Amino acid sequence: MTAPARPTALVVDDEPQMAVIVEFALQTQNFHVLTAQDGATALHLLRTNQIDLVILDIMMPTMDGLTLCERIRARSQVPIMMLTALTQHEDVIRGLEHGADDYVTKPFHPREVALRAQALVRRRPGSDSVIRVGDLVIDPGAQTVTLHDRRIDLPFTELKLLVHLANRRGVPQSWQDLLRTVWGTTDLIGGRDAVKSTVYRLRSRLSALPGGAGYLRTLRGVGYFMPDVPPT
Repeated sequence: MTAPARPTALVVDDEPQMAVIVEFALQTQNFHVLTAQDGATALHLLRTNQIDLVILDIMMPTMDGLTLCERIRARSQVPIMMLTALTQHEDVIRGLEHGADDYVTKPFHPREVALRAQALVRRRPGSDSVIRVGDLVIDPGAQTVTLHDRRIDLPFTELKLLVHLANRRGVPQSWQDLLRTVWGTTDLIGGRDAVKSTVYRLRSRLSALPGGAGYLRTLRGVGYFMPDVPPT
């Protein structure tokens, strides 16, 4: 039997010592690790390698982590984890709004980063069962979403959120439930805001297409849900 391929992580940090710490931690979880000290090198490595996860620092010269995150997200749905000394909820939301999927603040325990990294790679939507809700077609295996045969490109956390809500149509999910099942954690800084922001972005992408406005709804004080009967 062929052993499963090791996932490849790209660590982007202008502090070599910090990059070494993260690299070693990831290697303990069987990651193959590439490193870059600047955004240009990171983008080159993304173009020339199959990358399963990106871990990047926000505070970098020339191209900061937020800008790099946007550049990556424009071409790839690869999971992105941000490492930063910025700890305010607003900073967390900014990172998530720029396309990050997870956010770890410094100082951190290397094992925490490694386990979060493993969870990000593991929780990619993996089922091959196509989900159809009205004119919305979700293929978790191929990681594609179409509405009226028009493709919607989603970052993978938004895709995971959509799959989760589609599989539980008609049942409101609290932000705590979504944080636990979609993000795989219960202690993300600003977790409620992270869920709210991600739902908002996902709803906006759907609503931008004809007929997409009714697929995600909010039940005030309870949570978010996808109607069991799709909009017409």
